[in-house]
Amino acid sequence: MKKIVLTGGGTLGHVTPHLALIPRLKEAGYEIHYIGTENGMEAPKMRAVEGITYHAVKSGKLRRYHDWKNFTDPFRVIAGAFQSARLMGKIKPDVVFSKGGFVAVPVVFGAWLHRIPVLCHESDLTPGLANKLCKPFATRFATTFPECAEALGAKAEMTGTPLRPELFHGDKEKGLSLLGFDGQKPVLLMMGGSSGAQSVNACLRKAIPELTLDFDVAHICGKGNLDAELEGTPGYKQIEFLDADLPDVLACTDLVLSRAGANALCEFQALGRPMLLIPYPKGASRGDQILNAKSLEKRGLCRVLLQENMTPETMVKEIRETWAERDELTEALRNAPPADGTKRVLELIEEVQK
Repeated sequence: MKKIVLTGGGTLGHVTPHLALIPRLKEAGYEIHYIGTENGMEAPKMRAVEGITYHAVKSGKLRRYHDWKNFTDPFRVIAGAFQSARLMGKIKPDVVFSKGGFVAVPVVFGAWLHRIPVLCHESDLTPGLANKLCKPFATRFATTFPECAEALGAKAEMTGTPLRPELFHGDKEKGLSLLGFDGQKPVLLMMGGSSGAQSVNACLRKAIPELTLDFDVAHICGKGNLDAELEGTPGYKQIEFLDADLPDVLACTDLVLSRAGANALCEFQALGRPMLLIPYPKGASRGDQILNAKSLEKRGLCRVLLQENMTPETMVKEIRETWAERDELTEALRNAPPADGTKRVLELIEEVQK
């Protein structure tokens, strides 16, 4: 039986592509191991997946800002590299697939020490710091954006992102029923579940009286972010979080308002949903969401509203203009290269072993 080690952590975006690949890897007969941190968000997610052996290693965070932990974390990375190297010798995998994040660096290095082929995946338009550090030790790179493949050079290929197959099998009527909408108005879905979307959540809520004239608004606002004053507002449904029901809600969605995280963009693109994106501002991040959004906008796949220009009035205006352009946006999405990279990534996992 072939063995594969999966690794990646730090954000949900480093984990969900693994969840898309795991059923297909099981079908292909792989014994699957996952190497993550002891207490990172990937730990409970992966430990809950049946048939996966989870291994925890030490890892430091790769920060771009001053913090006293920057002095101690390199030692944790070194310790994690030795732990990972020992695990590679114990597991003896045929291949490693890395989604990036700080935990991936010692794992990829440990695989390189044992001459185990590594396929890395980068979701954003520019390589993250972890993947930059992994580049000398990786066999191949798969990317979501063509610009990233170009930046990474000959090792890289644009594949899209592995997406969960259940996203494509939602039931529109179930979605409308869950939201309490009758289907008479188009449904605007705001994906604002992360802590980085609070300013967009607040702006949307101020715009609700105007937006509900034209749309039924479904608002995924994140845990602990419900607004009691808006409960029961006609044409507005707020939900903290969706998991199993998300495909049904996506099936009844006509227009998306969202941040510009790469995995979410691939899901919306693969589903052919017109998008208005409000990327996370550069002052609060490395600016990858702005680059992601601008890349899609350049290709005619979305509209973009920068946060510094966001007010309830500009949000309503941009949403209406995006809706007016929905046919052109949908056609461009239909003609774009496939956003679902599941098939090609699985092929590359086989190719790097040859």
